[in-house]
Amino acid sequence: MPKLIRLYIQQVIIGFGLSAIFVVMLLWGNVAGLWELISGTSGGAIAVIMLWVFNGIVFAGVQFGIAIMRMQNENGPGGGKRDALPVAQPAMVSIKD
Repeated sequence: MPKLIRLYIQQVIIGFGLSAIFVVMLLWGNVAGLWELISGTSGGAIAVIMLWVFNGIVFAGVQFGIAIMRMQNENGPGGGKRDALPVAQPAMVSIKD
């Protein structure tokens, strides 16, 4: 399996794990009466699954983005040209009254 695919799968698993922790904390803390709302309706389990999946998609995307941004270039430091920028010389301007 290519290294990038393996990295993506790992980050998706981490993202969905973080999402599960986040949803548990939301329900445990009863944020905005969420626990009461979910436990008081017949479709509460579907709501929890949807909350977990949609947060998992977001967390997995962010986790993968962070992993890609933290990758280092294998050829050494990069980041553009190291040429010196030309410096403009000040010009004399006469002021007439």
